[in-house]
Amino acid sequence: MMARSGKPALSSRAFAASAAALAMLAIDAGAAWPQAASPPATLGLQEQGQPPPTQPEGASDVAPAPAENPGLIREMGKLFDKILPPLKSPSETIDDLNSRAKGAGDALSRLTKPSSMVAGRTICPIAVNGTPDCKLAADKLCQGKGYKEGKSLNTDSAETCSPKVLIPGRQRKPDDCRTDNYVTSALCQ
Repeated sequence: MMARSGKPALSSRAFAASAAALAMLAIDAGAAWPQAASPPATLGLQEQGQPPPTQPEGASDVAPAPAENPGLIREMGKLFDKILPPLKSPSETIDDLNSRAKGAGDALSRLTKPSSMVAGRTICPIAVNGTPDCKLAADKLCQGKGYKEGKSLNTDSAETCSPKVLIPGRQRKPDDCRTDNYVTSALCQ
């Protein structure tokens, strides 16, 4: 796939594969971490002639903690922890969503002040391309209320027919009726 600039664009799979390859190249193949070798199990048996091991004073029966043995999976996990943002708990996600919804509601309430929203019914004239021009109708509705211009909020449509349709026994023709669009409320400035 080519981007508009003429350079090949990477898909998300190709990007993920190249990121994994770079992560593996970042790990030096020549320097490997030693595996912690555990002493051979003796199952409580001792060879004859060997004295029993002695414990220095102050030492307890607790085994020493094994040294950390990082592997490929652990190192990849650390890499992803550095790159990816931490996931939120469900309650944090819901709280974040609620705060954003409240902010959106505040913005909408500022947009629709009762003093600038007007109601009425103005027909949308037909534009040159044959579609209804409801921007012009919204402007007319707002100018009738003393504002400069407006944006339509609600529209309505109705079928307007010629009186010929009411003649009994007359066949209805395609040009007997038309659909008119109306602006019923507008946001004025």
